[in-house]
Amino acid sequence: MVAIDILKETFWSLSSNKVRSGLTMLGIVIGIASVITMVSIGQGAQASIATSIQSIGSNLIIVRPGAQRSGGVSGGAGSSASLTMDDASAIKSEIQNVQAVAPEDSKRAQVTAKGTNTNTQIVGTVADYATVRSITMEAGTFITDQAVKSSTKVAVLGSTARDDLFGAGSDPIGQTIRIKNVDFDVIGVTVAKGGSGFTNPDDSIYVPISSAQHFITGDTFISTMSVQASDQSSMVAVQNQISDLLLKRHNITDPLQADFSLMNQADIIATASSITGTFTILLASIAGISLLVGGIGIMNMMLTTVTERTREIGLRKAVGIKKTYINLQFLSEAVALTFLGGFIGVALGWGASMAVTKFASITTQISSSSILLAFGVSAGVGILFGFYPARRAANLSPMEALRYE
Repeated sequence: MVAIDILKETFWSLSSNKVRSGLTMLGIVIGIASVITMVSIGQGAQASIATSIQSIGSNLIIVRPGAQRSGGVSGGAGSSASLTMDDASAIKSEIQNVQAVAPEDSKRAQVTAKGTNTNTQIVGTVADYATVRSITMEAGTFITDQAVKSSTKVAVLGSTARDDLFGAGSDPIGQTIRIKNVDFDVIGVTVAKGGSGFTNPDDSIYVPISSAQHFITGDTFISTMSVQASDQSSMVAVQNQISDLLLKRHNITDPLQADFSLMNQADIIATASSITGTFTILLASIAGISLLVGGIGIMNMMLTTVTERTREIGLRKAVGIKKTYINLQFLSEAVALTFLGGFIGVALGWGASMAVTKFASITTQISSSSILLAFGVSAGVGILFGFYPARRAANLSPMEALRYE
């Protein structure tokens, strides 16, 4: 019966001044909605990045020229000419549990075709690249080993590059494109994988690595090398063997002086997840400030309520109402405000996350943990900021309260 009485009095008290209750609750609503939206954006970005990294292939080990990492900072990886085609051939022939090796020499260049042009990534590579990077063909064929050996001037277009040069959904096979004033015949189009930025596989053009070095980049070295291990359990062993082999081939005795760097796919995903996780926490912390402001608003309202109802509190204590009952009554009002605000905030945050995905094309991911966390924090805010006003009301002297004007 006591619980029912408290609930009835809480409803009567809050509904007697709907505008003030609503404005007080608004801080909690905005805080909860902001936390859920920010966390969903952060988690969506984290999942999107992990998916993008996984889509480039499986069981990958990336070898790049440049100094090894020292103290967690890359010492110019990718900046030196230390890797060659012979290194790639040695890795493929001498190391066990290697399924495929794809050396790469890439450069952005202007590409023209039939009065259209685009600036895109030209990827000089080998036949194994399709296996290593999980590339499938929409039409035509990928680069062959024979094309690499004979430096054939052929090109495979990513779906976005195809759309930019020949129009969406067109069939460019047999057509000619010009890269740095050299004509290349289109022999295939890849299936769209999705992506963005300078390394978007859909906005790339693939040519034989020998042709890229002869006609486009002028390099005698490779810019990166992708090695696919036979299975995930052998990745670490393969990575160590690659390091030992390259140190031997480059006549380096001290591993700290290595002129190459190695990173496996799991490391890349872990690093990206760590970065996005930090940003998610930062976004949620900033949004959580509004919860603190909302809690202060609740405390302010409850202190005002205690002042307005001083005579009522004195009368209740004079007729024998226990101190605990009065404490619970005012605390329940604060908690009711935060719970109701929490429900509305969750719904608003959910809707805002969906709107961000639909209208801003930003992937969001709403998890039950973020909702429970936001709702739990709101409940804690209600208890924390409602405790002092409730205690103050319960400790009022009956005689002083009755004399209050």
